[in-house]
Amino acid sequence: MIKNILLILIIVIFILVYLRHFEYKSLYFPTKEIECLPTVMKLSYEDVYIDTSDGIKLHAWFIPATDSKYTLLFFHGNGGNISHRIEKIEILNKLGLDVFIFDYRGYGNSTGRPSEKGFYKDTESIYNYLVSKRRIDPKDIILYGESLGGAVAIDLATKKNIKALITESAFSSTKDVARELYPLFPTFIINAKFDSFTKIKEISIPKLIMHSKDDDVISFAQSIKLFKEAPKPKRHITLTGNHNDCFIDSGRLYSSSIRDFLKSL
Repeated sequence: MIKNILLILIIVIFILVYLRHFEYKSLYFPTKEIECLPTVMKLSYEDVYIDTSDGIKLHAWFIPATDSKYTLLFFHGNGGNISHRIEKIEILNKLGLDVFIFDYRGYGNSTGRPSEKGFYKDTESIYNYLVSKRRIDPKDIILYGESLGGAVAIDLATKKNIKALITESAFSSTKDVARELYPLFPTFIINAKFDSFTKIKEISIPKLIMHSKDDDVISFAQSIKLFKEAPKPKRHITLTGNHNDCFIDSGRLYSSSIRDFLKSL
């Protein structure tokens, strides 16, 4: 009897460990190698390294724009690293925005291992650096989060003073994503919540929510769910194209929507 109980416990523990590992591997896809630099797009930039409160060293780029009014704090998605966002950085920079993009812990040249709590520590350290070290007025900081980065940006927007929030292809929560992608996955054991649906209710600053109706990773419905829950002022833009390339496929609409949003501020 005792042997049977022990066997069941071992099996349960094994399953839980496997599911937790599966969750981690499904959520984070960091790439260490920096494949190119902003100079590829003829953009000047500054290499920056920032220490977090728990001893992690984060790598970032500061890409200045001519006659910029705002600094865009860029939170990238769950795959690759900052070097895989060069094309988007160029578009945003040409809109007259200083772009500050960083790699979360475990990504690119940043040390550590990815985790939800770790990401939140990373973002607070980055924000504090911009305000304290670079002397950027919080009223001149705009958060931009793509995909998983949308959840990280939304979390920071509930804690710090900022000018505005832009999300692209963001999801409502990891549980909602899991229900869509893996219907049989037991969502009650998910460790990383990234619960943007609950947090966005607290954000009263101007918000621009963009999502492609053709998104092949995060359903368009999650974007609508976030938008409905978000308090005013807010705008929703329907893009076209897949999850990773909608900013290219939607080209003019993508750029003009952000430009108009900036003007409205």
